[in-house]
Amino acid sequence: MFAMMLHTACNSYQGNIGAALVLGGVDPSGAHLFTIHPHGSTDKLPYVTMGSGSLAAMAVFESGWHANMERDEALSLVVAAVSAGIFNDLGSGSNVDACVITASRTEYLRNFVKPNERATKERTYGFRRGTTAWTKEKVRNLVVEETVTPVPAPAQGEAMDIS
Repeated sequence: MFAMMLHTACNSYQGNIGAALVLGGVDPSGAHLFTIHPHGSTDKLPYVTMGSGSLAAMAVFESGWHANMERDEALSLVVAAVSAGIFNDLGSGSNVDACVITASRTEYLRNFVKPNERATKERTYGFRRGTTAWTKEKVRNLVVEETVTPVPAPAQGEAMDIS
């Protein structure tokens, strides 16, 4: 059985850092795969996804995973799952990294597949320093005039049916 690390994502909110982690490994009792959520909970499952593209990736795993997969079959499934995340979520990057962990070794497959290979630009664009105008002037009092018009209360009528 292969443990596959699918996705690690870090997000910054209000100065705090959170990490959604997938942790895989092998010990004397076998292969294990865990998720560690930013809020601290953990799960131990046969396949896991985390991050912004995880829903698309999970759909692929749910339809294609089965116990005791061969290495090539498992890697193909991981490529399909991560690619689904990439193509269905703008925050999921552009390449597939994989890590195959067995009892005897760990194999890092960096840039294993690049489904969104960056194309060469048709032209180069260079802008002379100072091309973009800017100002040190602060903009204040954007609202020049404001009028508040109260909305009259609705007339008493039949109550809404909430049954």
